[in-house]
Amino acid sequence: MAGHSHWANIQRHKGVVDAKRGKLFAKLSRAIIVAARNGGGDPAMNLRLRYAIDKARKASMPNDNIDRAVKKGTGETDGQAFEELVYEGYGPGGTAVLCDVLTDNRNRTASELRKTFEVGGGNLGNSGCVAWMFERKAVFAVSGDAADEERLFEVALDAGAEDVTNEGDGFEVVGPPDVFDGLTTAFADAGIETASGDVTRVPQNTVDLDVDAGRKVLKLIDLLEDNDDVQSVTCNFAMPDDVLAELAAE
Repeated sequence: MAGHSHWANIQRHKGVVDAKRGKLFAKLSRAIIVAARNGGGDPAMNLRLRYAIDKARKASMPNDNIDRAVKKGTGETDGQAFEELVYEGYGPGGTAVLCDVLTDNRNRTASELRKTFEVGGGNLGNSGCVAWMFERKAVFAVSGDAADEERLFEVALDAGAEDVTNEGDGFEVVGPPDVFDGLTTAFADAGIETASGDVTRVPQNTVDLDVDAGRKVLKLIDLLEDNDDVQSVTCNFAMPDDVLAELAAE
């Protein structure tokens, strides 16, 4: 998890997310549509919708886009019907890869992802082949200048976090999925701004990669994330910060 979160931070610093903002907004819209369709259009009564909207706002998605997505989900305006799926496979270096997907055509998506895995040096697997290697966790990233370490530990652990890790330039807070809302509120009440927060998949064990294998895995992740149907990609790799920095500079 740490390796992948570090890579995500490097992507942000390089401005990759901004370059793909249009694609990002489309993915965020899908998440809002599905959340509103399944639980209604009121974020106060639909926790999943609230999370989806919060994530969209952190990505600077315009309110008009958010409102349109909610209306599509509730049926006030026409919208596509998206299906939630998880695709699993293997990446270079013996890594395990999970793709969370929202699609309106599972046959198209399966075909595209199978080809992407092959191009990226991996292969798409059967359902359940690697999911057992991951746990769902509430994960927050907090920059080093956003909070005093001792204060952060106190607030996070009191709100139900299982662990707070010093990542050098910031902190990673991890807890069970059901404390996500409590942690979000606790951080807000304490005036601690989070760089990101989500309920995501965390690998129970990681595979150490060298530069060559790391380059191949990161290429596969980029290819998978470029698919419009893929909401998120999780991989159980680990690499030293200097290796990640070297690869990001290429």
